[in-house]
Amino acid sequence: MQQQEQEQKSTLGSLARELKEKISREEKEKIKETISREDTSKKPLGVLDKDLDKQIQKASEKITKREVGKEIKEVKSKDRNIGETLIPLEDYIKCAVHLGTKVITPHMRKYVYKRRADGLSVINTVAIDEKLREAIKFLTQYSQEQIYLACKREAGWPAVKKFQEITGIKTFTKKYPPGITTNLELEDFFEAELTIICDPWIDRNALFDTARLKKPVIALCDTNNFTTHITKIIPCNNKAKKSIGCILYILAREFCRAKDLPFNAELEDFTGGLE
Repeated sequence: MQQQEQEQKSTLGSLARELKEKISREEKEKIKETISREDTSKKPLGVLDKDLDKQIQKASEKITKREVGKEIKEVKSKDRNIGETLIPLEDYIKCAVHLGTKVITPHMRKYVYKRRADGLSVINTVAIDEKLREAIKFLTQYSQEQIYLACKREAGWPAVKKFQEITGIKTFTKKYPPGITTNLELEDFFEAELTIICDPWIDRNALFDTARLKKPVIALCDTNNFTTHITKIIPCNNKAKKSIGCILYILAREFCRAKDLPFNAELEDFTGGLE
């Protein structure tokens, strides 16, 4: 009798494990299917990505004083009650944080308020500042050890290096090792509670792993990005060195302030020269 009960318990335990594994597999496949479906609609964007990068980077380096003044005037006329921003509007525009691509996904349309003569979209600078504040509030709930940042785009590597140096947050450039936060058998496995990515398309391996774990993600999102599985969106130009540097400068500064950590960097330490 006792042996039968033990056998029944063993059978039930095996069934429970099988069910758990099945649910895990189904969830994994569901996430893969969702991302794959979006990747299908994004394939043209992936093919054109290098061209988009070059176009945005070129435009980002040609922000004139006249354009800065014109953009500030337009932003203030659009949002007459605009208050103090995290950095001066002039610095946002000098860094070309507001420049988007010619492609606008349905997910990002609400952050765009016009197109330039060359077809590039323009992201509302006030919206950038507002969403940055939301991301900062969320980010500062976590400690350095609970966070990592992934940036595969080369333009962002200098700023990412500075970000890690100042905040102590783990970062990945060049290549994020898939499974490093989900596969216990990997030697360099580690646990994280929050992921920051610089582009949902380029850094999709980190996004995919985080989605599997059902953990939150903060992402820099350009107008050609989809935002599925992203918790906090920072709408911005995520193609150019100065723009990525500007966003990471603000995140690092506010994180250090919230955690009472020393912060002696200047904006140009993250972006390079702005003049």
